[in-house]
Amino acid sequence: MSQEIRSLILDLLEWVARRQRSYEEVMGAWRTSGPRVPIWEDAVEQGYLVRQWRGEAGEWVELTEKGHALLAESGRVGAEPRGQRPEGTTLNG
Repeated sequence: MSQEIRSLILDLLEWVARRQRSYEEVMGAWRTSGPRVPIWEDAVEQGYLVRQWRGEAGEWVELTEKGHALLAESGRVGAEPRGQRPEGTTLNG
């Protein structure tokens, strides 16, 4: 994967990690219309993101353990899986 693609995937993962995001919100912000830079698709195919159905709340996007690990490896914000952030820290998107 090129450095540019990796950087964009990290941007997407960090954005999702900052707060819960609906699938609709993610698609509105990250869907690509052309085949040259399919960041959302690449992140899902590589196992960094997953769509979760939450009943009446609809579909939501979450980082997988692999996604959290990639953020941690890169030193990006939001590297801790939900519920495992140090006490007293909050992230706002």
